[in-house]
Amino acid sequence: MLFRVAIASNDGKIINQHFGHAKQFLIFDIDDNGDYEYIELRENIPTCSGGNHTAASMESTLKLIKDVDIVLVSQIGPGASQSLISIGIQPYIMPMFIDEALEKLVSKFMVKKRQLKRENLNNIK
Repeated sequence: MLFRVAIASNDGKIINQHFGHAKQFLIFDIDDNGDYEYIELRENIPTCSGGNHTAASMESTLKLIKDVDIVLVSQIGPGASQSLISIGIQPYIMPMFIDEALEKLVSKFMVKKRQLKRENLNNIK
C-alpha cells in the first residue's frame, strides 16, 4: 500500500462534508501502481457542534482515522487542519466526486514517484 485515504462523504459519491461535521469517513487504500480500493466505512461523532468543538471530540475523530495518510474534505477549519498535520495526516479540500479526487491524488503521487525514480537513477550515474 502506498497510502490510505479518509474521505468525508455522506453519500459515498461526492466529497461533501466539512471535517468537523463528518458523520462518517470512507476509507480507501491506494497501492504502488496507483490503483485504489474501498476498504470500509467508519462512523464518526462530528467534532463540531454549533461552530465549537471540544478537545475530547477532536481526539475521538483523530483516533478514528489515525492510520490514514490523507483526509479529503469539502471544508476544514485551521485548528482541525493543524491537528491533522500534527499527527502526520495531510488534509486536502476537494469538494468533488470521490473517483475524480482519487484519480487526481493518484496522478499527483505517481508523478512524484517517477520524479524520485529519475533522481535516483541520475544519482547512480
